[in-house]
Amino acid sequence: MIPYIGYGSTEWVRVLGRVLYLPRPDHGEAGPVSTETGMTPVVTQVSRVRGWRSFTSVHVPYHPVKVAIDGVAVTEVISDRGGVIDHVVPVKLTPGWHTISLQSGDAAHGLAQAPVYVVDPAARFGLLSDVDDTILNTALPKPMVAAWNSFVLDEHARTSTPGMPVLYDHLLAKHPGSPVIYLSTGAWNVAPALSRFLERNLYPMGSLLLTDWGPTTDRWFRSGKEHKLRELFRLAQEFPEVKWVLVGDDGQHDEDLYEQFAIAHPHNVAAVAIRQLSVGQAVLAGGRSKARLRHTSSGVPWVYGPDGATLRQELKALGLL
Repeated sequence: MIPYIGYGSTEWVRVLGRVLYLPRPDHGEAGPVSTETGMTPVVTQVSRVRGWRSFTSVHVPYHPVKVAIDGVAVTEVISDRGGVIDHVVPVKLTPGWHTISLQSGDAAHGLAQAPVYVVDPAARFGLLSDVDDTILNTALPKPMVAAWNSFVLDEHARTSTPGMPVLYDHLLAKHPGSPVIYLSTGAWNVAPALSRFLERNLYPMGSLLLTDWGPTTDRWFRSGKEHKLRELFRLAQEFPEVKWVLVGDDGQHDEDLYEQFAIAHPHNVAAVAIRQLSVGQAVLAGGRSKARLRHTSSGVPWVYGPDGATLRQELKALGLL
């Protein structure tokens, strides 16, 4: 079991994870759960997998998984055709961080834990951030560069956008208790690497919403744009009172997607912050978005800047900081 950070309300939680085939640890012992990472040695071993190896792991489709929250058994769910667990589980919880346990098979070998954030019903502010080219510089939209970054390059070679961790820290300090969502077109295979990147660069902990890797039942390649729009509209439905600061970049599609969402749900958007790529980054990313204009149709404020410090000043002028 590879658990991911979930989120929810006081009435339900969204359980996220993945089931993989893995060799058991030496001597057939899984060992205790780590107090630092909350993961068994098996999960810790998988989380350290780099590059192409994360894409060659064998998933377990349609496998039953037992779910417990704060040590109390809740229900049993089934992984999908890609081994992914993505289920909404009804449960009454208090706002804040809780621990979710996912068990596949016997408890000695198939138990893993992850945090889940329960949003306070009084919360009116949230932070939603794109990952690639917004906070993490990889130029993923370019197919060959994407392959190099995903399958070959060591993750420590990926750099953080200057000032973005400080910007996010200040936003959350101004609005304590706000949910944090990282929305990416990346595959679930890279979730452990992305989690390590966020922790290493002092980004606030939040849920990663990724997509499955490989073909679907009706196409060879999954649509990242559809994935992002689907998750945006889902969050608007799940948290209708929350206004989100949407952070993205001008490399490809973020401006178009955020504009569509802002027009449909202007009451759910506090502001849109777009990180402007340098000329070299834009070339690697396949060009700039053609939606570069002053967005006024939705009434939502838009700000632009090349780094977190500039965006922070722009958002401060709007009264969000």
